[in-house]
Amino acid sequence: TAWGSDLLVTPKRNPVLRALTGWTLRRADVITGDSHDLVQAAQAYQPTASTHLIHWGVDLKRFQPVPWVDKPTGFHIASLRAWEPNYQIQHLIEALALLRQQCPAAGAELHLMGGGSLAATLRGQVSALGLTPCVHFHGRLDDAQMQAVMGQCHVSVSVPCSDATSVSVLESMACGLPVVATDLPANRHWLTLADEPQAAGCLIDPLTPAFPEAVAQVLRGLCEQPERARRYGADHRRRVEREGDRRVQMDAMLALYHQHLSDKAS
Repeated sequence: TAWGSDLLVTPKRNPVLRALTGWTLRRADVITGDSHDLVQAAQAYQPTASTHLIHWGVDLKRFQPVPWVDKPTGFHIASLRAWEPNYQIQHLIEALALLRQQCPAAGAELHLMGGGSLAATLRGQVSALGLTPCVHFHGRLDDAQMQAVMGQCHVSVSVPCSDATSVSVLESMACGLPVVATDLPANRHWLTLADEPQAAGCLIDPLTPAFPEAVAQVLRGLCEQPERARRYGADHRRRVEREGDRRVQMDAMLALYHQHLSDKAS
């Protein structure tokens, strides 16, 4: 079961890691990936095993939308990603500073869930920018605590440099939040909606030179157009109900196990 960086990033570091990755895949009996580009990356090694798209899904009963009328005043932004270099939390903090300068009346606040090696650096950045009152370091939370925080928020942001299907993106969608994300294949799959083709405007090229400014611009658009933000959030909930139910995905995984055992027995 591939997670993302193990096929999309690590093999590119040197020939030895690439060879090891190919050796591992060719020894597998069944291969799964949680996004189309991840499955394609596995297939490029020409394994003999079958490859399948199985993503982690989200618990739709646990992660539920909160009506916007019940949310607090201001503009609350959620980030569920780890505090590690790949997830670019420092750029999100910069974007918050720009948004508060551009729209001081909006009362923008940032809720950072997760944790990681950059905790001290990020806290220092927040202090230096004078953002301490409006950046909340929640740390690692369980599902119930995450639901409680996201219930207060109006938008979720996920801007990694590299990623496959992100559980945090699916959880945000299940909570009825519009999601601002980097324009990666997996994010494009989930966040480009047939119901709302303009939702693609919430995807940001990770190579954009002025990346924090681009994030701030998208956030400002959602802040100034709350009806649009609510519509995107509702569409995201419907999309994840159709394709992101964890029970359905785990049933599919269980079926693969049973099929493999049956094939071995025969």
